[in-house]
Amino acid sequence: MLKDRKPGAARRQGHPGIALTVIAACQLMVVLDATIVNIALPHIQNALAFSTTDLTWVVSAYTLTFGGLLLLGARAGDILGRRRVFMAGILVFTFASLLGGIAQEPWQLLAARALQGVGGAIASPTSLALITTTFAEGPERNRAFGVFAAVSAGGGAIGLLAGGMLTEWLDWRWVLFVNVPIGVLIAVLTPLYISESERHPGRFDIAGALTSTVGMASLVYGFIRAAEEGWRDGLALASFGTALVLLVAFVLIEMRAKEPITPLRMFAERNRWGTYVIMLSLAAAMFGMFFYIVLFVQNVLGYSPIKAGLAFLPVTVAIVVGAGLSQRFLPVLGPKPFMVVGSIAVVIGLGWQTFISPDSSYLGGVLGPMLIFGFGMGLNFVTATVTAVSGVAQHEAGAASGLLNATQQVGGSLGLSILTTVFGTASANEAENQMPHFLAEASAEQKAEFAQTHQLPAPWGHEVLSHGISTAFIPAAAMAVLAVATAWWVIRVRKSDLESLAGTAGPVGG
Repeated sequence: MLKDRKPGAARRQGHPGIALTVIAACQLMVVLDATIVNIALPHIQNALAFSTTDLTWVVSAYTLTFGGLLLLGARAGDILGRRRVFMAGILVFTFASLLGGIAQEPWQLLAARALQGVGGAIASPTSLALITTTFAEGPERNRAFGVFAAVSAGGGAIGLLAGGMLTEWLDWRWVLFVNVPIGVLIAVLTPLYISESERHPGRFDIAGALTSTVGMASLVYGFIRAAEEGWRDGLALASFGTALVLLVAFVLIEMRAKEPITPLRMFAERNRWGTYVIMLSLAAAMFGMFFYIVLFVQNVLGYSPIKAGLAFLPVTVAIVVGAGLSQRFLPVLGPKPFMVVGSIAVVIGLGWQTFISPDSSYLGGVLGPMLIFGFGMGLNFVTATVTAVSGVAQHEAGAASGLLNATQQVGGSLGLSILTTVFGTASANEAENQMPHFLAEASAEQKAEFAQTHQLPAPWGHEVLSHGISTAFIPAAAMAVLAVATAWWVIRVRKSDLESLAGTAGPVGG
């Protein structure tokens, strides 16, 4: 009966499938928006008269606020109630999407994208923490984490397809408008099917919140700036210096705080900090892989936006297969085998892509390595997600999930900036090598085009782009090697972990 329902309980309990769908839909929406606008960027530039330099901030404005506020958003859910904070994040994200869709000036779109990042930073870590309060530890929670991780890992590829379809069939504004009905539906269904978590009275660690937020934002901005202007850029170096000072101060503050925004004892657990290193490394490799393979399939293979999006769907299937296997056998084998094998698969996929060339076909140069890469990421994402929050007290689940999200975001920004630097150097060197051939072999029309655009036309331009991409995948593979080493030497399989994963361990306090 209604009068027996606890305050904050879902009005329609007993529907875990719908609850998981709502949580996964939120995560998909947040992850999609990191890539869905990429394919629409040329249309946005023409419609709103963006300069080439400012256009990159359509992506970066979202990344900056999202990365900067993750830890604060996660902790807010622990203190104020996760369902309440989750809905607040969804509503902010949805409203920002509407504002972006109706933007008439560049600054309006950039402000909307920044506000989207704020909403995403509130909703994303809270959605992961909601799984820990909605599903009991054991097989049920492992399955939920499997769905969540598959969405997190495959959302980028789905975003490329969705962006291409919406841009070609409707209008670039729909890459933002599409979030509005989804966000409204999530906001309506959340109180019906998801119960509120127990609130844990406490004060916000204001000093920790300020230093972590500004420190994280400075770090992410430094990576963005370094990718655009190079690692010696003064503003990039100043941002890194600011981040270093503030994040060191953050650690010192957290060591003394009675109610820290991020309890540092989480790093004392070997498997957990090893998981953060693995996630950082793999995110660094993954973000770069998507960015540069999109360039290859569109500029070298000549795919349309929709065809380019479709070309990435198989990687989503591979991720889902890997995620399904890991969530099924994780309680039996523990996390280590999946992290080791998954990371090795990622290394193989990225290593294969170091051989990409203008003569590479989609089948041999893109699909093959992407399937191996995606399978490895699927094995890792579920395992990392479960391990990061396993054994954490309920009142600190948000902080644990926030740290996992933060390592993903920082890793992605770091990886993309490193790969961009390597790509720029390698492609510039190859352009010098191709120039004599171009001058000797190009037609008058091609030379006139080069004089106007300063870009080498095909086939010389394809050689430049392919060489830059293949070289950029070398550090990407090296980052994945770090994940292999961490999985092999740091991660352990313990009886207590297997009991928790199987749902036979005692409850965690908190």
